[in-house]
Amino acid sequence: MAETLGSLVDKLTIKNIRKFHLKEMLKNRKSEFSKEELKIKIKTINKQIKDLEEEIDVYVYSSYQTGKVFKDEKLKLYNPKSFIGSIPVLTNIGEAISVLAQKNLELWHLEDEARRKDVTLSYVGKIKKKIDLANQQRNDLIDRIDELFEKVVIALNKK
Repeated sequence: MAETLGSLVDKLTIKNIRKFHLKEMLKNRKSEFSKEELKIKIKTINKQIKDLEEEIDVYVYSSYQTGKVFKDEKLKLYNPKSFIGSIPVLTNIGEAISVLAQKNLELWHLEDEARRKDVTLSYVGKIKKKIDLANQQRNDLIDRIDELFEKVVIALNKK
């Protein structure tokens, strides 16, 4: 699958959340991984972040030059129809990216909650429902970023 701006930004926000948690594990020494293993993981994620940042730059420049934006609308069929499009009205790319980053952080914490060993399966099921809604919103935000970016590219190419 070819990447879109929204999907690249999504990956970047998740990598940054992962990097934050790796650094916290290193700082707090609360990990089954050794200090050296954590440092290797941080070095790896830093490279991945740099590569994604470069890929975003190339994507934006290429879209501007060609006047074309790749879109890949998410077609998730496992959520109730009422979940689809349940995101705030967003009119600029920066705002949409910010909301996507927040949504990924919310998902990260929900997933951590679902992995807890000290809770009932019923509780995990309730968390799973929240994960489903948050993940649908995440996909809608990715699509919204792509829509907003396409509008910008079209407007710039009309000039």
